[in-house]
Amino acid sequence: MGKFRRVCVFCGSNSGNRTIFSDAASELGRELVLVSQVERKMDLIYGGGSIGLMGLVSRTVFNGGCNVLGISPTALLPLEATRNAVGEVLIVSDMHQRKAEMARRADAFIALPGGYGTFEELLEMITWSQLGIHAKPVGLLNVDGYYDCLLRLFDKGVEEGFIKPAARNIVISAKTARDLMQKMEDYVPVHEQVAPSHSWSEEEISNL
Repeated sequence: MGKFRRVCVFCGSNSGNRTIFSDAASELGRELVLVSQVERKMDLIYGGGSIGLMGLVSRTVFNGGCNVLGISPTALLPLEATRNAVGEVLIVSDMHQRKAEMARRADAFIALPGGYGTFEELLEMITWSQLGIHAKPVGLLNVDGYYDCLLRLFDKGVEEGFIKPAARNIVISAKTARDLMQKMEDYVPVHEQVAPSHSWSEEEISNL
């Protein structure tokens, strides 16, 4: 069995212009279910869409026999959901509630290639780790160098004194789903938290 019971995957409602991205989403879905013929059986938490990379990873996990929970704001249902949705869908009021539910329910976070929404969700989980709100691993599936520029920006932040060197270790990246899962299972926080988790009292970040 894997170290995590529930993994939240951030990804786009588009598939991108190249099949390598769709292939990576399917590979990640399979990796959550099986590793070297050994059952990992991780449940998926994601944005609730049934199109693009969201749809691919959710169907792969669902077809592999694991639970799938999509969390979608009411306003996005007509844009991202179709009759092909799988698993359970939790409808929430807005984007803030969506991210709070994702963070509360997941044991780890992975970002596939995506757009502004994926970047924003990813960066919030990195920030929350830095602050000490959670100590869960945050991974980047860096498909064909998609996130190379972002990783270089993080390194630039360290170089220029805006990111502490230890906090740079929050971000785990790998080019394949298998390597990424292994790194995330081995992850141990080494950075100094800004504040202990019990000092954060807002309802949306409780019980993380």
